[in-house]
Formats: sequence, C-alpha cells, structure tokens
Amino acid sequence: MNRRVKDLSGAGIIISVILLVFVSCMSNGVIIADPQPPPPPHGPPGEPPKIPPGYMPPPGKCRIWYPDLPPGQQPPPGDCEELERRVPRGAWLIRGSMPPELRSTDLRVLQLEMSPDPVREGQLVTFQLTLSNLSQHSERVTLFLKDRDEVVSLVHDVPLRPGQNRVSFPPTNYRFSRADHCFSVEVDIEKTRRPVDMVKAFCARRTSAGWSMSDTRVGPLLVEDLKIAPDPVRSGERVRFTLRLRNDGNPVRANIRIQDRDQVVIQLNDATLQRGRTDFQFPYTQYVFQRFDHCFTVMVDVEKTLHRVDSVKEFCAKPTGWTLKP
Repeated sequence: MNRRVKDLSGAGIIISVILLVFVSCMSNGVIIADPQPPPPPHGPPGEPPKIPPGYMPPPGKCRIWYPDLPPGQQPPPGDCEELERRVPRGAWLIRGSMPPELRSTDLRVLQLEMSPDPVREGQLVTFQLTLSNLSQHSERVTLFLKDRDEVVSLVHDVPLRPGQNRVSFPPTNYRFSRADHCFSVEVDIEKTRRPVDMVKAFCARRTSAGWSMSDTRVGPLLVEDLKIAPDPVRSGERVRFTLRLRNDGNPVRANIRIQDRDQVVIQLNDATLQRGRTDFQFPYTQYVFQRFDHCFTVMVDVEKTLHRVDSVKEFCAKPTGWTLKP
C-alpha cells in the first residue's frame, strides 16, 4: 500500500511539471524568422505582423515586435538568443533575414550565341550564354534574355556555380524584324530581378543571309595594283578600271568602290573577296578627267559599313593624257 502511494505521488509530480511547462508556453510570445510566414501552431490568432521597410532587424539580429504599438515605439533590435528568453505574451520575435549569398553584381555575361546563325525570320532559334560567377557561392536562379523590354526567352532553376557556367535557353520563335537586335540579361535571385553586366554589346544584325551575331571581320586588305584601259585616257573617253586586291582575312562578300577624293568613280556590287589575290574588272565608266591629277582610293562596303583599303603605293593619273603608268 505504501509503495502504491509513493507511485501515485511520483505521478503527481510529473503531471505538475507538465502543467507548469504548458502554462509557461502559453505565457510566452511567438518566435518567427520572417515578417510574413504562416502563423506558428501555438501562436496568437491572426496573421503575423507585417514589418514596414526600414524596421526589420539587421541580418543575424532580432527584435521584439508588439502588434499594438506603432513602428517607431517598438523595442530596438538585439541579440536573438537573449531576446528569445523574454518574448512577452502576444508579442513576436522577428529575425533579420540573411541576404542572399549570390548577388547580381557577382555575375557577368562573357558570351552570347544563337543557333542557327544566321537565322531567318520565322525560324526557331536557341540562345546559349557563358556566365561568369565571381563569388564563391552556388545558387539556383531564373535567367531572362531580353530585347529592349521584351522577354525573348527565359530559363528557370538554373544552378550557377563559382566560375564559368554554360546556360542554354529553350528554343523560341522570336520574331526578328529590325536592322539589329541588341540583347540584355536579367537574373532573378530570391524573387528580385536585376540586370547582369555584359562584357560587350551582343547584337544580331540583319545580313543578306538573315540575322547574325557573328563578328564580320574584314581583311586585312591591300590594293596591289590598279590599272585603267585605255591608258593613257583622253578627255571624254570611256575608261575601265582593273583592280588587284589581296585579302589576308576570311572570304567575304562586299561592294567595291573606287573613289577620286570624295567622288565615287565606279562601284562593283556583290563581289566575293576570296582569301589571297583576286583581280576585279569594273564596268566601263564615262568618268571625266579634268584636274591636274586624279588620285584614286579603294573602299569596300561590308554589311553597309565602309572600310578604306590600304595600297602598296599611290595610284594617281597624271595629265599626260591621264595615265596610271609610272
């Protein structure tokens, strides 16, 4: 019988401890880590308070927040561990959220390419970019490829690791219509969109074959010889120019123009400048020779961009019947 009484008294002690803990929990406030999460299971009724801008505690700090007090009368931020032990009934403990470890300023677009290149209007096109992450942090983000204010394509949940990252966008039937389309990139980190720096302008320009992002490199080009026929030529005679051009670069299609100062003498359209030496014969022209001398220069027009071509020597027609011969 005594043993049974002792057991009952021990059980009473346990029940008392449980009740004491329960009463203590009911008297304390609620701890939250963000100003707008769902209410905790044992929190007061209603939604957690919305903290106005400028009143959130700094990262790593906390502050006690009374829903019935204006923001300017709330207690100051303090140590989270200390404040957790003395949250009053009906109050909230607000934790300062840590900023994201990856920032948009850590990112840089090194390269942007499209396939096919060139692309014609109405074709599906895929964009790929090389993105440098200068931080030591990895993060999953959403990337937007934009043309002015229009989203061309986007990709979700992209893992960005430190160093260079290759990112492919889904195919798009984006409509190319202008002479050029210059693209930008935005990143969404924790629901905040910001632009990403680019090492240069990445533009798709209209060419005869479609829109292309490839850099059109011209030359080096060199005029090795320039002749006229007849030579000498008399005033009023029709004359034909023959040009020997050396191309030390990639083959390219261009319009070739012979000029006398700022005046166009004759132009040969849609000529192919193969690598190496090529002779080009121009159509006859009724160009009027009348000054003391006429010194000619050669220009090539590639994708509506004029490039002056260097010459091995000066080619000037002297007024002895106007001749290019030495």
